[in-house]
Amino acid sequence: MPTSRTRPKPVDRYHHGDLRAALLREAGHVLATAGPEALSLRELARALGVSHNAPYKHFATRDALLAALATEGFRELTADGHEAAANAPPDEVMRARAMAYIRFALRRPAVFKLMFSRDVSGRAHAELGGAARAGFFALRHAVASGATDRTANDAALAAWAFVHGIAHLLIDKQIPEVLGAGRPPEELARDMVRAFGRPRGGS
Repeated sequence: MPTSRTRPKPVDRYHHGDLRAALLREAGHVLATAGPEALSLRELARALGVSHNAPYKHFATRDALLAALATEGFRELTADGHEAAANAPPDEVMRARAMAYIRFALRRPAVFKLMFSRDVSGRAHAELGGAARAGFFALRHAVASGATDRTANDAALAAWAFVHGIAHLLIDKQIPEVLGAGRPPEELARDMVRAFGRPRGGS
């Protein structure tokens, strides 16, 4: 039976691209189950059975790992919005985008919170900043029909603030039961999105 002295050391058994993807998958799991405080490159290496130096070939720091997780989140969120819009009738495109945003938050609440937390910064990580801007530009294009002026920015910000607020209220369970009336989160979100801008007494 091998002792601590004879036990083989972890090996880097992943191919170059595979290890990065595996690190992000494992980090996403840790983030979802234990929060960002529990993320450690050394612990990820231990969980994957590779040498403790192996993760540093892909992520120079823990912050870089968090930024990569957030970047993936923004890209997934933007892709979800595009897909929802492409499959919606013309008069339902914005509602479809709104629901795609909320569904992402409900499906991946830990990543969603990380994307907008102070733990990561688009200024410090160019790839993250680019992914975040791409998401906003896609929303602005949908809201303002391709316009890029200040009015278009304001309209996109207003739409984002509305949907982002719903998403956070739902994942933080901040809507009182008496107001939710027993509706599941997605159903409640859909009703809230449909109610936005509807005249009183309208359908």
